[in-house]
Amino acid sequence: MAEHEIDRDGTALSVSDDGEGPPVVLLHGLTATRRYVVMGSKALERGGHRVVAYDARGHGRSSPAPDATAYGYDALAADLLAVLDGLGITRATLAGASMGAHTIAAFALAHPERVAGACLVTPAFAPGRDPGLAHWDLLAEGLRSGGVDGFVAAYPFAQVPEAWRETVEKVVRQRLAQHRHPDAVADALQAVPRSNPFGALTQLSQIDAPVAVVASRDEADPGHPLEVGRAWTDAIPGAVLHVEEDGRSPLAWQGGQLSRIIADVAAAATG
Repeated sequence: MAEHEIDRDGTALSVSDDGEGPPVVLLHGLTATRRYVVMGSKALERGGHRVVAYDARGHGRSSPAPDATAYGYDALAADLLAVLDGLGITRATLAGASMGAHTIAAFALAHPERVAGACLVTPAFAPGRDPGLAHWDLLAEGLRSGGVDGFVAAYPFAQVPEAWRETVEKVVRQRLAQHRHPDAVADALQAVPRSNPFGALTQLSQIDAPVAVVASRDEADPGHPLEVGRAWTDAIPGAVLHVEEDGRSPLAWQGGQLSRIIADVAAAATG
């Protein structure tokens, strides 16, 4: 595996590059790191794909944005472009979760020629939907004042079914411990929800590439409503919706299954 540091206007993005074949680029969600897209699965590399993953600005081993507000989707999409250009990738299949899915949507609208296919995992943004800014501000303040414990204390675990609660808290603690710049993550917690990746769902009809939308049932993952995943699927021509069976853990938490969906999109993208 090769490790790279790609500079984009003074922000150093930490990037991994592994495997050979059609490129797949992985984008993680808010407060996560690049490991938390396919959860460490190597199925894509073993299946003949070049897999690029990077920590978003302020997350993981990437450096903070130049100022506390520079975490909007314009900046995140520009970072994705810098990663593709820096690695000499003309077109790629893009797979991203939550913030990563939103970034891909913004990027696909701005640079459609660079998108071979897309796997949009647990999107949560829909125009007119309450972004819950007070919730994100509480999490940011918890992280700033109390570190990982402060974030966990502010996290709404009561909304998570008891069957999943212990697992969710364990993963939250694990991924928050990976950040070199927790204050930057706190800045992102406030800035990202205040940014919109696009203005109207109808804009998603412009995406002309194979697309899979992976949504979660609301019982296990209420922060990423199933209705939003369905709305994105309906808006994107030819998009296919994937949802776990009742009572099962979300597909977004299952790296192997998610990798298979991404591989199917990449296969459709390469014809």
